Parts: sequence; structure tokens; C-alpha cells
Amino acid sequence: MLLPIHTSIKPNRTPYANYALIIINVFIFLLTASHDVIVVNRPVSETLRQWADIFMLTPSNLHFWQFVSYAFLHGGYLHIIGNMFFLYLFGNNVNDKLGTAGYLGFYLAGAVFSGLGHMLMSSSPVLGASGAVAAVTGAYLVLFPQTLVTVTVAYWFIFIGTMEVPAIYFIAFKMIVIDNIIGRGTTNIAYNAHLAGYAFGILGILIALATGIVRGNNFDLWAMLKRWNRRRQYKDVASSGYDPFTGKATKKVKATEIKKSAGEQKRDEDIAELRSQIADEIARRNVAQAAMLYNELIKIDSENVLPQQHMLDIANYFTSNNEPEKSANAYEQILTNYKNYEYIEQIQLMLGILYSRYLNKPQKAIEHLRKAVEKLTDPGQLKMCKDELAKLQK
Repeated sequence: MLLPIHTSIKPNRTPYANYALIIINVFIFLLTASHDVIVVNRPVSETLRQWADIFMLTPSNLHFWQFVSYAFLHGGYLHIIGNMFFLYLFGNNVNDKLGTAGYLGFYLAGAVFSGLGHMLMSSSPVLGASGAVAAVTGAYLVLFPQTLVTVTVAYWFIFIGTMEVPAIYFIAFKMIVIDNIIGRGTTNIAYNAHLAGYAFGILGILIALATGIVRGNNFDLWAMLKRWNRRRQYKDVASSGYDPFTGKATKKVKATEIKKSAGEQKRDEDIAELRSQIADEIARRNVAQAAMLYNELIKIDSENVLPQQHMLDIANYFTSNNEPEKSANAYEQILTNYKNYEYIEQIQLMLGILYSRYLNKPQKAIEHLRKAVEKLTDPGQLKMCKDELAKLQK
């Protein structure tokens, strides 16, 4: 059994719309559920109080409001807990990306589309937020495909351990293919509603990114597809003997030369795109996203240096986010490339503290602290520097 427990990113703004949806779902469940909903495998019509039956999506007695109302009903405690957990897990960041109004509209549209998907394949009544949650999860796959999902691994309820899986693989293969296609059973689970929800979430957000309705970045699925297409086009053109830079036919070159040229061009394009995206995110004061982009940048080119203020913002973010090694590397880049920075002694103090307290590198810590103590003027910082030096030199 694989159960996701958290993702590697957090929303930059409080996801009020997602919290409100969770509260409303729980409130309506408590209001409409019959007293014995804990009993499993009961017909869905027996899981609600009688007056609430009209709000299920019932193809044989269809009302237009049912395409929304059914998504706020649940058939038991496990049903509501499971749906709200996944809505919380993936919905917070989608809410942050789409905004309050956009997220609410997207969630309700996902419920409608999921209901239609169920009706195309079944005439049985359906209830539950699963389809709308699937739409949100599909949106997460498109918007944050390269983030990591921490998953617990258990066998017959025996905990084995945890592992981190990229969101694109966990959602696409585990949640969509395995859970809803390969693992389809005979229980009262609306698999078709789930699949319709995933389809709406994935295709809807891809279209929104392609048309600019939703602002993308270098790491969403649409950007990944565009990069793949550029590489494909370049490879096709180059292998045909056509020089895309001069517009003239050329003699064919060896495959190894084509690969090297294409690889170098791709590397330069990726670096330029990343630097542009980092600048955009910092301009929007989204330093968390800028830091994630910077991590990808230095994987491509470990010596690549951003403008001074951008480097400071990202280094300070790593420090506040309790990532000392990344923070130290960013501060070292500042020391190396911006020697005339007016507060260089504070960078040296910070590096001394990081190497001393978090990274267990006392010699490096002493080196930076000795330089800092010569220039610090703030009494509090000076005392901190001297105390740390004294502790290291005992």
C-alpha cells in the first residue's frame, strides 16, 4: 500500500478557498449522513438521510443542481476523510496558483465534468467529492509535475518506510492507471467519475497554460512539453542536413556532432529560461519558487551566478527554510562574485554560523568568523561572532 503524506512545496498564500471547501464538505456530511454510514458496502441511497437523496446525482431522476450538489455528499466516514485528505494534500498549492475565485470555479467545474463522465458510463446514482478532487489532483500534476510526493510504504498495515516520488509519476501511474484502470473492482466506487475528473484537470490546466489564462513557469508540464518539442524539431532539422541558423542545406555531420550541438543549445536555452523565470518570481516576491528554480539552475551549471540581490534573497530563503548547505553555497557565491558588497562582513558572519552550528566544518567557520570580526560594527553581531569564535577555539 502506498499512501502519500505530504509534498515538497508549500503554498505562498493561505489557501482560503481550499480550506472553505473542506469545511463545507465536512459540515454537509455531518448534516446529511445517516446515523449508520459507517457500515460498508451499503447502497448509496442508504447512506444519507432521506431528505438528502434528491441531492445525489441520479440519472433516472435528474435535476440540474445535482451536478454540483452530489459532490458535497459522502457515503461514510472513510469516504469523507479520504477525499478531504487528498483535497488538502494537492488542493492547497493549486489554490495558491489559481487564486480564490479561479480555484473555486475550477473545483465546481471539475465536479460537473466528473458527473457527466459518470453518467456516460453508468445509470446508477453517485455522490462524493472524488471526481472534483481528481480534477484538482490532475491540475497539480500539470502545475507541479517535478515536485516530490513523500509516500509511506506498508504491507498488510505493517509500516515499511517512506520514499519520495515525483508527482508526475505518482499521480499518473499510481493514482490514475493503477487505482482507477488496472485496479477497478466491483465495489461502489465511481471509477469513471474519477477518470473524467483527472481528464478535466489535466487537459483544462494545459489549455489554460497554453493560452496564458494561467501563468506558467519553467517546471510545469506545458513548459516540459514545449522543451521536448523544440528538441524534437531541432533534431529533425539538423539530421536532415539543413542548417537552421543560415537557412542553407549543409552536408550531413556525424550523429555524435549533432548530439553535442543540440545538447549545448538545449543547455543554453534552459539556463536562459531559468534565469528569466527566477527574475520574474523574485519580482513577484515569490522567493520560494525562485529558490526552487535556482536549485535546478545550479544542477545544470553549478557556477552560474544571479544578480547580487537575487542571490541574497535566495540565500536568506534557504537559511529561513532550514537548508544550511544550500544557504552556505549561495552565500559563498556572493563572497566570490560580489567582493564589494557593502555588508560583506554579515555574509561572513552568517557563513561562520552555518559552518559551525549546522555543517560541522569548524575550520571554515573560524576562517569566516575571523574576517567578520574585523569589520562588524553592530554590538550584538560582534558579540555573537566573538562568542562563536571562542567556542570553536577552545
